[in-house]
Amino acid sequence: LAITFDPHPKMILHPNIRPFYLITTRSEKLAALEKCGVDATVIITFDQHYSRTTAEAFVQDFLWGRLAISKIIIGHDYTFGQARQGNDAFLKAKGRKLGFSVEVIPAFKIDDEIVSSTLIRNTILAGDVRSAARFMGRYYNVAGLVVSGAGRGAGLGYPTANIEPEKELLPPPGIYAAFVTVDGHRHMGALNIGAKPTFEDYSSTFEVFVLDYAGDLRGKKINVLFVEKLRDIVKFDGPESLKRQIAADVEKTKKILTKE
Repeated sequence: LAITFDPHPKMILHPNIRPFYLITTRSEKLAALEKCGVDATVIITFDQHYSRTTAEAFVQDFLWGRLAISKIIIGHDYTFGQARQGNDAFLKAKGRKLGFSVEVIPAFKIDDEIVSSTLIRNTILAGDVRSAARFMGRYYNVAGLVVSGAGRGAGLGYPTANIEPEKELLPPPGIYAAFVTVDGHRHMGALNIGAKPTFEDYSSTFEVFVLDYAGDLRGKKINVLFVEKLRDIVKFDGPESLKRQIAADVEKTKKILTKE
């Protein structure tokens, strides 16, 4: 049994923080927990009222009173309850009194660096999606619905799927090699995040050219898995120069993804 809060407590406690960068959506989190073998997940609705729950009440009334836990597993830096009153020492003390055990998962390190959500988030925001994948144990992904675009990619011979991303946490502008999942099948993709300065279009877009897909993607929900950043956004002297660069980007994408 897993316990999680929704929405994320920080969204309630710090509502002025925008954008709020979640690494996983609620559905992704639940799917990951199920994949790990969790039989069921309790989702606690977190609001201003619940934020005032003390650590004592959370343990006594919920963990012990309602769930009757015999063991709880937490991360090394876990805190809970109003004003973060509760921690591993608090839980162990309550466990000795009530009769449940506490297991604390130690910090996980890669190259002597503690892997945390903050580290992963900052790595993604820096565009280092390769390192983010190493820290996460999987590619960072962003899903979204494909909508109609301006059609410039098709005019250059590289039709792109314009995506409305479900997450606010996106890598910085640039061109990326990515896998694209469509209807459960994985394809290769060259992804553009950002403006189109060659066409004097400085609105930000999230669009991908799916190398080995010929159908119409509009209206479909697709999932983009970031593998590696290829380059920054560049303004070219015209469509033909841009077209040559896209061809080079596509070839580089093929080489990178073929080795994955």
